[in-house]
Amino acid sequence: MAIYVLYNPMAGNGRGEETAKKLKELYPGDELFFRNITEMGNLPGFLDALGGNDRVILCGGDGTLNHFINELDGYVPQNEILFYAAGTGNDFLNSLNKSADSAPFAINAYLEHLPTVTVNGRTYRFINGVGFGIDGYCCEVGDELRAKSDKPINYTGIAIKGLLFHFKPCDATVTVDGRSETFRRVWLAPTMFGRCYGGGMIPTPDQDRASGKVSTLVYHNCGKLKALIVFPSIFKGEHVKHTDMIRIFSGKEVTVTFSKPTALQIDGETIKNVLTYTVKAAN
Repeated sequence: MAIYVLYNPMAGNGRGEETAKKLKELYPGDELFFRNITEMGNLPGFLDALGGNDRVILCGGDGTLNHFINELDGYVPQNEILFYAAGTGNDFLNSLNKSADSAPFAINAYLEHLPTVTVNGRTYRFINGVGFGIDGYCCEVGDELRAKSDKPINYTGIAIKGLLFHFKPCDATVTVDGRSETFRRVWLAPTMFGRCYGGGMIPTPDQDRASGKVSTLVYHNCGKLKALIVFPSIFKGEHVKHTDMIRIFSGKEVTVTFSKPTALQIDGETIKNVLTYTVKAAN
């Protein structure tokens, strides 16, 4: 039996390979083969070539998981796939009530029946959520800061500055299973498959991966001061109490259209200048 460690060197603010090498201490009697997942092509072909008892440990964060599921493109691995955290936000772990210190655990069951999101003519799978609004803006700014410095990114600080000064809300039309509603002054309009995103935020507390549905939050109809005051409660899921500015929808297909181009994030990966996205739950 061989253990293949697929790591993302950029995970954890560039410490992905260092974190992956810690697995040698957890598997002292096994031979580990390390592969940089960002340099691998044809992941289904790689997995097909494994021996029946070989295992794979995916080492990275939410972005690494997103890369992995989209490279698989619906392929179902037959070998055991484990996950070992090396990211910063680790929302996938949070949604499963696990921590960054958790031992590698099997994720095969979480790689199937994933929803898709179509953006700017391309379709992607996702494992946590799709963010549109201030969350996409935060990822966009975070990417710009990361390109200039290797310092850790403070997304909460970016969000607060965005809410106060830089991000401008817009109108949005949300269509869930064929029924549409338009909202004014929308700050957030994410659609979730898991419960967590954005480094621990819980936008749709009742979302359940096993439900066969996705959930969409609309954070709307408020000025910047109230938006800022309520915002921290998202980290505990308590924002839902503010029914005058919070709406949550659940369904099989969701389309969100903004009145102006805005950055969007898929499991933390940024796409700029987006007007609309469509999410479809797996059949």
